[in-house]
Amino acid sequence: MSDLQCPATILVARHGDADYPHARVLSDDGGWLTETGVEQVRALAASLADRKVAAVYSSHLRRASESAAAAAEALGVGWRVVDGLEELSVGLLAGREHDDPELLGVYEAWRAGHLGTSVPGGESGEELLRRYRGALEEIADLHRGETVLVFSHGAVMSFCLPRMGRNVRDDLAAQMFLPNCAVAEVSIDADDVAILSWPGSADRSVV
Repeated sequence: MSDLQCPATILVARHGDADYPHARVLSDDGGWLTETGVEQVRALAASLADRKVAAVYSSHLRRASESAAAAAEALGVGWRVVDGLEELSVGLLAGREHDDPELLGVYEAWRAGHLGTSVPGGESGEELLRRYRGALEEIADLHRGETVLVFSHGAVMSFCLPRMGRNVRDDLAAQMFLPNCAVAEVSIDADDVAILSWPGSADRSVV
């Protein structure tokens, strides 16, 4: 039974290692877990055995939902998809190189605080932050006083979570890349979000 007077503890994890049909270019493809990814998820679940995880959630993208299913099985709890946790969309830039200058320009605008800037055919920073925060708050409302595991995605985690946390800087994730199955621990109650831990690495090769 959750306690409405207590914050929820949300363990926000990047999905396990995945493969994609168009891995060499920008894409909104969901991808799928590799064998390595499944092993990473199982190892993460084992590491959380003493955390009394009440439930597992994920974005609708396949690499995240497969991660959630594997973790939930290992932890012996239920899982479900929640809209809003998905990776940021590359919109009309799909098919371009990963270091496309137009996309990088949008990211630079966001880092400078211009969150009204949009990815062509995609979201603005404001829209991205609103839907991601809404998804996590929806989960938190169901689990006051409990701990849950949420599988999401590296870029959206790095952009949104620092901007949600009242106790960290917006640039917390700058040059701090998220390995597969890395976990950010977040406390959420009715009017407060705190980042309790951040797992980023300065080594870009982990992505």
